[in-house]
Parts: sequence; C-alpha cells; structure tokens
Amino acid sequence: MSESIPPVSPLRGLLEVTQLVRSEGNVPDLLAAIARVVGESLGYRTVAINLYRPAWDDFEVTTVHGGEEARATLLGRVRRIEDWEPLFVDRFERRGAYVIPAGEFDWTTTGGTEDIYIPDLEADTESNAWHPMDALFVPMRHHTGHLVGILSVDEPVNRRRPTDEALDVLVALADHAAIALQVAQEADEAARHRLALEQLLRVSTRMTSEPDADEIMQAVCDGVRDALGFLNVLVLLTEPDTGRLSAGAAVGWNSGSVMRRPVFLTDIEPLLDPEFEIEGCFLVPHEAADTRISRKKLPYASTRNGRGPWAWNRHWLLVPLRHSDGHVIGILSADEPQDRMLPSSEKLQALRIFANQATAAIVSAERVRELRFLADHDPLTRLPNRRAFVERLEGEVARARRYDREMALVLCDLDGFKGVNDSFGHPAGDDALKLFAKAITASLRKSDDAFRIGGDEFALLLAEATDDDAREVIGRIRDALVGMRASFGVASCPGDAADPQALFRLADQALYEAKRSGTGVQFV
Repeated sequence: MSESIPPVSPLRGLLEVTQLVRSEGNVPDLLAAIARVVGESLGYRTVAINLYRPAWDDFEVTTVHGGEEARATLLGRVRRIEDWEPLFVDRFERRGAYVIPAGEFDWTTTGGTEDIYIPDLEADTESNAWHPMDALFVPMRHHTGHLVGILSVDEPVNRRRPTDEALDVLVALADHAAIALQVAQEADEAARHRLALEQLLRVSTRMTSEPDADEIMQAVCDGVRDALGFLNVLVLLTEPDTGRLSAGAAVGWNSGSVMRRPVFLTDIEPLLDPEFEIEGCFLVPHEAADTRISRKKLPYASTRNGRGPWAWNRHWLLVPLRHSDGHVIGILSADEPQDRMLPSSEKLQALRIFANQATAAIVSAERVRELRFLADHDPLTRLPNRRAFVERLEGEVARARRYDREMALVLCDLDGFKGVNDSFGHPAGDDALKLFAKAITASLRKSDDAFRIGGDEFALLLAEATDDDAREVIGRIRDALVGMRASFGVASCPGDAADPQALFRLADQALYEAKRSGTGVQFV
C-alpha cells in the first residue's frame, strides 16, 4: 500500500459502516464488523475497540481485529477513564484524532506497558515512519457528546504515520461507527421496552381472567425480572392493624432470609422522601439509606454493584403501592440489576406501571374479600348480620337438642337510641352502636357469638350456658358500657323452647318486658 490511500478504499469503508448503522444485529457482531471495515479500508493490521462501560465508568477492549498476539494482549483489557484523560490533550490532538508519537508519553503513568500491544516491527529512523511505540486513538462519541467508545488502530500496512487526509477518513469512520453503536444500543433498549410492554399486557390479561391476587403479584415480580432486568423483586404487603410488612410475592430471593426480624412500614417510610422520587419510584443512594434505616432490621445489601456516576451501588429502589385514598398498602422492591446500572426514566416508568398492576390486584382482592364479608356481616360494627344469625341459631338449637345441652339466646338493644340520633345526628348514633358492639364482644366468652340483627338490636348466642352464665355475661356488658344503658331479654333452649323461631319470639318478648318495666334484664 502506498503512502496515499486509494480513494475507493476509504469510500467503500464509509459505505460499509453506513450500512452497519441500518443493519440489525447484536452489539458484539456490530463491533467486530466495524473493526474489520476500519482495518481493511484504511490499511491497519490491528484495530481495537474500547467500549465504554457505564456501570464501571471505564473502558474495556471488547473487540480486536488483528493477529493472535494482538488479540491475546488486548482483549478484556480494562482502563479507567482517568487513564485515558492524559492522552486526550491538545498536544496530541490532530484533526479530531489523537496521535501519540513514540517517546512523548510516559506509559508507566497509566499502569505500564504490560497490557499494551507493541507490534514486532523494527523502528525506522525516517521521521515520518511508524514506530512500534506510536499510538493512534479516535474517540467515538454519542450524539449528545459523551464517549461510547475509543477506536484504536496500529500496524499500518504502509508503515507510515497518517497524513491529515488519512486522519480525516479515520475520524469520519469512527463517527459513523459511533452512530452504528448508538443505534444498536438504542435498539437493544427498545427491545427491552417492548418486552416490558408485552409483560404488562400479559399481567393485565391475567387480572381479568385470573383475579387471584397472589398469582397477579407473582406475575408482576416475574415481569419486573424478565422485562426490566432486576434479579431480586419483592412485593411486601402492609398489615392494616399493625403496619407490619409481610411478603406477598418474590423472585430471586427468599423473603424470609431478608426479613429476619419484624419490619414495619414506619421502618421504610424514611426512604419514601420526595428528594429521592423519580417517576413515582424512590431511588435512594446507600449513603442516604444508611442514615435513615437500621441495617439491624434490614441487613440485606446489593451484591451486583458497579462504579461511577451511572452505576448501581447498593441503592434502594422502592415503589409504594397506594390505595385510592393515598395510604400505603404495600411496597414493591427491585434490586440486583443485571446491567449494574441505575435505571433510566423509561425503566422507572415501566416499574411504576408494574407496581400499579400489583396495587390493582391487591385492591381488587380486598374488595372481593369485603364483598364476601359483607354477605353475612354488618358493615358498621363488623359483627355477623341477621342472615348469619338465623343460620347460626338453627345450628345451635339443633346441637343443644342433639347433645342435651343448654344454650341461651340474648336479645339486647340500646335504651334511648332514637333520642341519640334525633339530638346528635346519625354519626353520633353510629358511634354509639360501634361502642356497644365493642363492649359486647369484649364481654363474651370464647364460645359465644354476637350479631347485629337490625337497627340498635343485637343478639347473643351463648353456647352451653345456664341462666347464671347469661347473667354473668350481661353483667360484664353493662359494666363495660360508659354513658349508655341497654336492655336484655333472655330465653333458654331447651328449657324455654326447642324451636329456633319460638326461642327468638320468647327472647324478643322478654326484651320488650325488660324495657317496659325498666328492669333492664328479663328472663323468660
């Protein structure tokens, strides 16, 4: 090859690299094709591509076009961005490339020459001859300006240092190669986004065909792993009464090994700070998390960590699952990203949608449970309703008759309840009914049951209870009432009646007599 480059060769190279921009394929195949085209079109026996790794904030030689010695020396070599910075200075810059002549840079400052490929060439004394210690690099930049890689060439066939025209072509090829790499990386990202959408669609479909909340939450965890690349995914549910968090579904880890001690929503809430909120998710650096939560309660820490400003490094990624009224009913936690990278806004948006699916499943399950509960329970006092009472009364009467045991039916209501409603309004009346129900349930024995059968009327079924047992229960209820009075009517089975309807009628008559006479308690 002569010193001047045949015009058809670089032109062909530009065309081939341009075609690579439009071609489909994975990134390793694309980089191999780029290195081959650069080497063949510009006449370099060795071409290496140092690919930028955002997760580590460094450059790794992922592709080498050349001989076995060059491949063995260069492939897998990693240099920090700090090692490259001394090379990208004005004194080495020529027409967008960086030419480092032999003897003008101390390579020991970047770790020595052990991992530098030095061609087996004799040094030519001619001023423009290529020296074995010469180096030539071209930055490959994203259209926004940041580095996506560094193209390195060596062993020119003509054994001459490059002319300005040759550098112009090399820089142009590197620019086209950077575009091709950017397109390929964006295609990979788009493919992941498509997978996320497909997973979301599958979960949405299952929500209509399989309303089981546990299955939906498991599908959400699987979707976050498969579509978004988080190896550890956990859905935690908030227990309404205590605020304790319990595992609802998980992939990648055993929730029991993480939550070795009881963990409550209040332990996690310091991380749900607007300072860390992105797209409805909370991405918390580990330094901030360590100052806000106790590692004694939450000893787990990420292992797939990177290094640098875009790397995942023991971060916490939490998405609160909120009910329509705003309270937190659970937490979606995602950890151990496969790429060791902080999630992009698009990935966080997808994670938020997955979390919404989990929320919808939990809320839907709650509504189903509530509907089933209300089929035989009173919504105000949460006590079993009249329908449940009728079924239970028939069963208790039959059992008492079958085993020749006694039982007592107690009907009771609040004295002056209508006056409470008229004077203070229905909310005050509702509060009185709830207090009355609480006093009743706190006073019963374990074997007894209470029911709200209508208005301010309640029924108690006292299994295997004598009249004396009934008096004790009623006494405890009256003692528990503060600022309220109630009347009670009692009928026993089989002594007073052995038929459910007859027993109820007698207890109702006794209640009427207790109110009429003012005694408060009346036995048949």
